[in-house]
Amino acid sequence: MKKYLTFTYSLVGYILSIITLSFLILWVYPWTFMPFNIDTPILTIDINPILINTALLLFFGLQHSLMARSFFKDGLLKNISSALKSATYSVASSICLIMIFYFWQSIEGYVWNFQNGVLFWSITMLYIIGWLSAFVATFIIDHFELFGLHQGYRALKNLPEPEVKFQVRFFYKYIRHPIQSGTLIGLWATPSMSYGHLLLSVGLTIYVLIGLYYEEKSLIKTFGEEYKKYMNTTPMLIPFTIRKKLNAL
Repeated sequence: MKKYLTFTYSLVGYILSIITLSFLILWVYPWTFMPFNIDTPILTIDINPILINTALLLFFGLQHSLMARSFFKDGLLKNISSALKSATYSVASSICLIMIFYFWQSIEGYVWNFQNGVLFWSITMLYIIGWLSAFVATFIIDHFELFGLHQGYRALKNLPEPEVKFQVRFFYKYIRHPIQSGTLIGLWATPSMSYGHLLLSVGLTIYVLIGLYYEEKSLIKTFGEEYKKYMNTTPMLIPFTIRKKLNAL
């Protein structure tokens, strides 16, 4: 019974993640069919919107950072299976996004606001390319592993944890972190950059950069010299912006 509950929990975490992330993609763009978005809040709170939005971003960042660190996974949750850890992370992350959707406050004013024309369609195309590339990149590594579903399936079938192998395929030949790169493009490529949207983009960009710093340290610890060589020949977020430095190692 336990393994069925674990798999069900993993499935719930996966579905919640896909729903909330899909909604985030739509929420940050001024689609007319959306009942609300980043600039049209669900409710209005009579508190400085910058304070509320900043608090939401800090809560989101702390949840993601703390639950991803080894002291949390191997310390507080050391007696819990990897399937339950991954599912709990997915559920908690989804709850944080739901809180942002529900409590986010609009901030008056725009940095830029294009309603039509070449710039409008160019930025919209970038938005689509960014999110699409991030989505495709999840399948290049292992989409279902990334969102915890494979861990739940292995628990259901009593399968061992797979050996971790370092591989460089497709997007990863040109950029080390295409998921994060595509996400940043999707966050910034909007024809209507309100001050509220700017705050979200800046906040999540800072979070992504800090997260990548710790992720790279973890990858070096896991793969050693192999990953260091990869770092010296492949840019982090922007393709074709690095010179080969293999001789420096």
